Amino acid sequence: MNILQINSSVRGDASASTRLANSIVSRLRALDPSASLTVREAGSQPILDEAALGAIFTPAEARTPEQAARAAIDFAAIAEVQAADVIVIGVPMYNFGVPVQLKAWIDAIAKAGVTFQYTANGPEGLLKGKKVYLALARGGLYRDTPADSQTPYLKSVLGFLGLSDVSFIHAEGLSMGEEAAAKAFAEAEAEIAALTV
Repeated sequence: MNILQINSSVRGDASASTRLANSIVSRLRALDPSASLTVREAGSQPILDEAALGAIFTPAEARTPEQAARAAIDFAAIAEVQAADVIVIGVPMYNFGVPVQLKAWIDAIAKAGVTFQYTANGPEGLLKGKKVYLALARGGLYRDTPADSQTPYLKSVLGFLGLSDVSFIHAEGLSMGEEAAAKAFAEAEAEIAALTV
């Protein structure tokens, strides 16, 4: 089993979403000690801008050295996803949405003709047959409320790419005091144990 872990928090080792993602990965590796692990810090993924678009849409043989280097960054991220059997993504909530770091990674891997294609029957995702775990960490309580824009967005964009086998693990109320945070992590660990069997 090849595991790809995406950490999208700016908080590094202090990140609650990375803590949850690490816990999921530890559980998966305990179940399969031979599993390999690739970790990508989404903060190292450059954002999609005009120069990046120019590089990506220029045919490979016509790219300048700078364009080739920029396009290679996105194609390395795509290769990691293509090689993964399981994808674990740490997702903090920033202002009700996903971090720009995670959006930059999604922009990097969403490539027509590579990770999805348009057909006579509509778009088809090409990243099929993979399991995705989303580790969501939030300061407040947003699960199943209109303020949760993360869940529908992630379901939609991942499904568009063919990643339809998605499990959500939540740790909420992390900014509501030590007792609430401890309860949230305990509940999240129980969710992880139930989902990774």
